[in-house]
Amino acid sequence: MAKAFLERHGVPYENVDVDTDPKAAQKMFEISGQRAGPVITVDDEVIIGFDARRLNELFGEPASESIFDVLIVGAGPAGLTAGVYCARKILRTIIVSEDIGGQAVESWAIENYMGYRMVTGEDLMKKFEEQVRNFDLRLELDRVTGVAEEDNFFAVKTISESILKAKCLILAQGKRPRKLGVPQEEQYMGRGLSICSTCDGPLFKAKKVAVVGGGNSALQTVLELSEIAQSVSLIVRSTIRADPVYVKKLESKHNVTVHLNSRVSALHGDRLLTGITIMDGKGEQTVSVDGVFIEIGWLPNTELLGGFVEMNDEKEIVVDINCHTSRKGVFAAGDVTSVKGKQIIIAAGDGAKAALEASEYLMKEMG
Repeated sequence: MAKAFLERHGVPYENVDVDTDPKAAQKMFEISGQRAGPVITVDDEVIIGFDARRLNELFGEPASESIFDVLIVGAGPAGLTAGVYCARKILRTIIVSEDIGGQAVESWAIENYMGYRMVTGEDLMKKFEEQVRNFDLRLELDRVTGVAEEDNFFAVKTISESILKAKCLILAQGKRPRKLGVPQEEQYMGRGLSICSTCDGPLFKAKKVAVVGGGNSALQTVLELSEIAQSVSLIVRSTIRADPVYVKKLESKHNVTVHLNSRVSALHGDRLLTGITIMDGKGEQTVSVDGVFIEIGWLPNTELLGGFVEMNDEKEIVVDINCHTSRKGVFAAGDVTSVKGKQIIIAAGDGAKAALEASEYLMKEMG
């Protein structure tokens, strides 16, 4: 995300891969106190993570006042696919997202996407992005903070204080990882606590780590980390709910300890995370770990909408079979919606449907 932003704005930079360079990883920690990337240095300023607001302040350009045919919120499988279909319909299109690839990027291994026996989420989303960049559409790395309807147009506000207008919207902003909900959680984020095993896993080579969760993503993370970490503790609130293929692979791992009917009740450490307290039916125990990876589900990114469109009890956008929301001219696709199946292939398909519906809407309603 950071590299894509800098390249788009013509900013020269040096890329340092801390996953493969231990000395660089130590230097990054000394500069920022972080065990998670990216860390960006601009002169004497240190920027933690992909900070869209600050990067736009430093290098961004004022947004044009033109009105787009379609504005797509989100650049995951649904948003990127919608962008391609809109561009093919010769619609003036902009995609606004704080990242490219969404939660799909965090998948270690995808084995159920047609055309690939196995592909990482990062590689698959790179293919999506490459295809998008072959079309005439605008891709802005920014965070949407609000949506409103004004004078027959939709106005979208971003964290960099841009206001973009469009004739119709496609909402495809996906979901974000659920947090543990324990004291001092934010203090340890990036300092041993991680919500992205794909991003941060290589930094924990030969260290003791824990994974919290019991679904497919949790077991995928355990299996990958077991190959690089000294030991892995899997902490499951109730029982394992993953597919049998992952359970079978887990049984062959000798450096993995499974804690069923357990939860993390406390985090320990000074500057860095050094341990956790695990609570089960028998009481509490403290386990020494260098890192904890959270894989306990996702929450829809719908706070920015308020009551703009109808949502269900899970705060997902309610859509019909053709991706229409409760507001005319607004469509939605992907994991942010009430569609039951949360799969990359379903999100991509619904992104295409939403784009085709948006095209038809513009033809009928806007002339």
